[in-house]
Amino acid sequence: MSFKQFSSDQDVIDFVQTHTAVFNNSPDLTVTEIGDGNINFVYRVDDGAQSLIVKQALPYIRVIGEAWPLSQDRIRIEAKALKQSEESCPGSVPEVYHYDAASCAIIMADIGQYQSLRQALIERQSLPGVAEELGAYVAKSLFYSSDFYLSSKAKKSIVQDFINPDLCQISEEVYFWDPFCDHERNNVNTPLAARASEWWQDAELKQAVARLKMKFQNQAQVLLHGDLHTGSVFVDPSAEHKVKVIDPEFAFVGPAGFDLGVLIANYLLNLAGQSRAAGEPEERHAYQQVLLSDVNSLWQSLTESFRRLAAEHTQDPCLQSSDIVDAWLSELLTDSLGFAGVEMTRRTLGVAHVADVEQIEDEAARAEAQTMCLDMADLLIKHAGQFSGMPVITAAVGELSFCR
Repeated sequence: MSFKQFSSDQDVIDFVQTHTAVFNNSPDLTVTEIGDGNINFVYRVDDGAQSLIVKQALPYIRVIGEAWPLSQDRIRIEAKALKQSEESCPGSVPEVYHYDAASCAIIMADIGQYQSLRQALIERQSLPGVAEELGAYVAKSLFYSSDFYLSSKAKKSIVQDFINPDLCQISEEVYFWDPFCDHERNNVNTPLAARASEWWQDAELKQAVARLKMKFQNQAQVLLHGDLHTGSVFVDPSAEHKVKVIDPEFAFVGPAGFDLGVLIANYLLNLAGQSRAAGEPEERHAYQQVLLSDVNSLWQSLTESFRRLAAEHTQDPCLQSSDIVDAWLSELLTDSLGFAGVEMTRRTLGVAHVADVEQIEDEAARAEAQTMCLDMADLLIKHAGQFSGMPVITAAVGELSFCR
């Protein structure tokens, strides 16, 4: 059956009514498009009492058109990754009601009562328990898709199921290539131009990034979300499940430190943004301290959860030693710091910036915050292996970004 894009609200309603019984054939349904418009179409279907989400993948990047084809297999990968996350960490993702291969569409639960973590951080909200739950989520995601837990055959089956060449190619370009050269896709704030030029000529930096790219391309350690920034994490500190993770269409089996690095980087991007954001300096400085504490809590929760899982559920006798687990976590930390530096670079010099920094209206002040981002990125990429633990790291990056 050939693919057919939804062309009307009624198409979306018919799809939902055909594949779910959520609305019990109610005639009073409304459809609202809520996607950001870049790659896919996302709709909320609502009857006034309850709602759900429909996501449809086009055969190209929507914002560009047919000039940039994109495999629709990404929607299968997203549905499968969501189900995998629900198995390893129940309650951490929206429930998938239906995946339809012919329509290249998913029907899933609406998490409208949750707010994006990015927006919550921008607003300097108190988020008790969120960092700890995020750490446990990452630990479970890592462990249950790793060689500690899976048989060799099961691991290779996951690698095969999540081959994702089109979206991996996008990541390889926007993370490891564009921001480290004078690429036409880059988006460089004018006052930052001289620093960007120096960045592109830094041979030591580029060699370190090349090694990280090789890990990204070749190290099939765990199933990754592939795009775990704070815009893909939704939070509600008052809920039983405080964290919901969405949009794993970039999922693939890759280096264990990548997701964690992207997540840490987005906390640090907000840290730098707070230095020049609106509000009283004392308030912003206090929230910077909260951010650093949250990064420490995230790492502590992750390591404690992972060690407990490894002690109780490691299947391979060769990997049951606590020394092996400690060494694996040490490598995880080092790699995640390098990937964090790459993410901070691409969000500062590359095509896709973040609101944490872009909200700073004054161009010069925004460039100061972006300079802090690059200072942190330089430290993390070049010196990741020299840090003895997360508190040492947060102290070092804090010195580069506190309000001053």
